[in-house]
Amino acid sequence: MKTYNICFLFVLLSVFYQCKDAKKSSPIKTTLYKKKKINAEKKPKEEKKIEKAWDSLNSKNTEVFLTEFGKQNTATKILIKTDFGNIKIRLYEDVPIHRANFVFLTKINYFNTTVFYRVAKNFVIQGGNSDEMYTQKERRKYGNYLLKPEFRKKRNHKYGALAAARQWEKNPNKLSSPFEFYIVHQKNGAHHLDNEHTVFGEVISGFDTMDKISKVKVGDDEWPINDVKMTVEILN
Repeated sequence: MKTYNICFLFVLLSVFYQCKDAKKSSPIKTTLYKKKKINAEKKPKEEKKIEKAWDSLNSKNTEVFLTEFGKQNTATKILIKTDFGNIKIRLYEDVPIHRANFVFLTKINYFNTTVFYRVAKNFVIQGGNSDEMYTQKERRKYGNYLLKPEFRKKRNHKYGALAAARQWEKNPNKLSSPFEFYIVHQKNGAHHLDNEHTVFGEVISGFDTMDKISKVKVGDDEWPINDVKMTVEILN
């Protein structure tokens, strides 16, 4: 009987130490940890910027977001549709942040509930805002971010120039509104605005449409009595 107990005890001790040794030599947890660590080290930080969701744009990451968005969205031709006809626009590639911003807003259909809310005859037609709830909601969603100026010597306020509107008061850095734009309708240009507003594109067809819009009846604030609605789409 004692012999049996001793044997049984010996077997239990053998099993215990084998299990203990097996746990010590198990590579699973260490291997998994190493793999995660290696992947974290190899994964470039830039990937996080590229994979940002469209609704992640805000006032703190504006330049980073639009730089990466611009690399992935290289369109330069835009079509503005109105009841008076179409206006085809070429966006300048050497004004990358403003170009990317306009393409971004076009892709999320921001402009499709906006209007040409200012028609200053023989000067400019200005659009990109409205009193529609969707328009105001989208503006609040992105925190009314602003764009740093991108002045270029050869990008001036000639006839048909597309430029960004901005606040003049309390804006010493001449930061652009991302939402509102204007098109120069003065045949001789509006060169007193050079280096005051960023010019980021130009009209390449649809000057007759601009002429028609310029003739609509407006109120004292230059807002058309009847809204001049628009939809904007990317051509290429």
